[in-house]
Amino acid sequence: MGGVLELFAQPAFVAGVGALLILLALNAFYFFWRSGREREARDRALAQERALRRQFEAVMTSSRDGVVIVTQSGEVALVSDTACAILGLRQSDSVGTPLARLPIRAVDAHMRPMVPGAAFARTEDGRPRVIGVPGRRGADDIRWLHVRSRPVDDAADGRPLTIVTVMDTTGLREAAEALSRSDAQFRRAMENAPTGMALIDLEWRLMEVNRAFAEMMGSTVAALRGTPFSALSHPQDLHAERDQLQRLYDGHQNHFSVEKRYVKADGNVVWAVLDVGLVRYAGGAPDHYVVQVRDTTEVRMRSELMQHRAMHDPLTGLANRNLFNEVLSDLLAQPDADSRVGVIAVDLDGFKGLNDRFGHAIGDNALVHVAGVLRSATGGRGTVARLGGDEFVIAVQDTDCSKALFEIAAAIHDGLRAPLGVKRHQIQLAASLGIAMADEDTIAGGSAALLSAADAAMYRAKAAGKSRTEVYEPSMRIADDNQTALAAELARAIENGDLVLHYQPILELATRTVVGYEALVRWQHPTRGLLLPGAFLPLISDRGLASTAGAALVEQAAQFLERSPSDTVWVSLNVSADQLGDSAFADGVLAAIGRHHLSPQRVVVELTEASLVNPNTRIRHELTELRNAGVPILLDDFGTGVSPLSYLRDLPVSGVKLDMSFVAGIPEDPAGARVSRALGALARELGLATIAEGIETEAQAQFLADCGWRYGQGWLFGVAQPAATALSQHPHTGTSLIDPRPAEPDPVLGDR
Repeated sequence: MGGVLELFAQPAFVAGVGALLILLALNAFYFFWRSGREREARDRALAQERALRRQFEAVMTSSRDGVVIVTQSGEVALVSDTACAILGLRQSDSVGTPLARLPIRAVDAHMRPMVPGAAFARTEDGRPRVIGVPGRRGADDIRWLHVRSRPVDDAADGRPLTIVTVMDTTGLREAAEALSRSDAQFRRAMENAPTGMALIDLEWRLMEVNRAFAEMMGSTVAALRGTPFSALSHPQDLHAERDQLQRLYDGHQNHFSVEKRYVKADGNVVWAVLDVGLVRYAGGAPDHYVVQVRDTTEVRMRSELMQHRAMHDPLTGLANRNLFNEVLSDLLAQPDADSRVGVIAVDLDGFKGLNDRFGHAIGDNALVHVAGVLRSATGGRGTVARLGGDEFVIAVQDTDCSKALFEIAAAIHDGLRAPLGVKRHQIQLAASLGIAMADEDTIAGGSAALLSAADAAMYRAKAAGKSRTEVYEPSMRIADDNQTALAAELARAIENGDLVLHYQPILELATRTVVGYEALVRWQHPTRGLLLPGAFLPLISDRGLASTAGAALVEQAAQFLERSPSDTVWVSLNVSADQLGDSAFADGVLAAIGRHHLSPQRVVVELTEASLVNPNTRIRHELTELRNAGVPILLDDFGTGVSPLSYLRDLPVSGVKLDMSFVAGIPEDPAGARVSRALGALARELGLATIAEGIETEAQAQFLADCGWRYGQGWLFGVAQPAATALSQHPHTGTSLIDPRPAEPDPVLGDR
């Protein structure tokens, strides 16, 4: 024991023990330090794992795609909330359940049933599988899913897992189907549209066209695909849309329209309105153009025809007064007009006698012949116009105008020397010509002054023996002054009641009883006696007296009807377009009807076709106002002139009067007979009353009655007489014109 104590007491032993204790203390400290770090690392790992799990759960919860994790044994290890919502599962019932036992009713893309195992199995090419599951809107609702399966190794124990992602594509599928339907509908609409349609790329090449467009261009759909659209344009309209296209491309406008010409495959030209719109991508970049091409050839031709008719004489095709005034005004506006411009006024000699002897049809033939002579004599050196009746005028522009005027005048006389052969008759025509050169005075006075000077020279030629040419000189102004004085005298005559109406009877052809009258104006001049309309009607129009004269004559006609023993007889008043448009005439007619307590159907407004060329809206309104009040509208000179049949449809017309030019040749003239029969049938088909004028023989009256013309007037039944004579001379029918008789072939004026 003592030895042991001595051993512990030795210094070496003490030192060794101390070293050992220090070493043990250091080792204990190291282990405590290391265990603390391990705890910290473990805590950090656990915290990181919790964070990752939260992130995973957040991703699984917020993802639009569902996720199902299946173990190697085929059990569901995890199913996301999104997957539950898409597949109609509950998470508590799904986790741990074999995949094959999941309560899922699935079908493939062909609507064939599928078990869950097959629905979620991996495809051979790795692409998604398309399956359908029941939706929420009934038994017929299917939700379409994209299912993708891929195996992975579990990082924990190395066992394989299968991750199944489920994406609901129902909305995308419906959008695609809607887009497909929309595209199909657009294609069908485009293919079956009656208007030409095309899709054009940004290089202005045809991508697709419809059948209507191909037919418009005289080609086929296949032949037009890929064709530059500009290749179809008329050479003069090649770049008609270029500036508009650039503005459309740059976004300065949404669409544009332009009318232009295209050349069809057969070389014919078609007018069309091109409507262009630009389709852009969602970001705004241009993609392609959509165009409509509407064929306006017929509309344009009709418009040009109407414009031509408005500016040309319907009988001869020459320029009318409106066009002539425009042409002459343009010539006089040129700086050298005083040495290069002149006018020839032409008036036929004895034309009224020709009309009275042979009828209006022969007179019209003569006017057409004269028009041809004037064209030939002018030879393209001027504009030939017919101002009305047998009055013609020529505006000439030439470097040696004086010489040209005399050459044309001489050629006119030579051309008229050849007789006109009509139905075994040789008719000799002649004309009086007046020449006027432009000078300072006529240029200052405009086209009217120069035309007035030529008229003065023409009247001098008539006074000097006719069939000759006179040149205007200042002394002839006296004649023009006389016209002005006559116009002032006419104005006073209207105010004093010197314009009077004579009445020509209109009979029912079947019964030969008087049913109405046409009122024809005369001037009871204090010194010159009774003047016919030709002596003063032009002055009424030229001097703007039509409205005043019309009001006075309406009052006379109303007084005549009031004195008539029959309460059904009617009077037709000739009315020109000059009297219409401001409602003053209509107001005057209705006021007179009221003052004299007349039935509105007894006052008939008779219009000539020539007065209806391009009627404006106000004229139509006034006619409609009269017709609505019960006043019948009668269309005179039916069959002549240029008014289209649309007037009979669009204007409130109640009846028509067959022009006497068609009556003159019947029944001997087969052509005239056919035309009269056809016009009568047309009028009756339209429900219009039918009146034939210019009846001079019993044969004409019987033929017209047999053709269905109900009423007639003419020399056979009596000429125009003063009011007192007309009332006492003709027995009147007891049947009102406005009472329809169903057995007759056409209605009366008041029926329509």
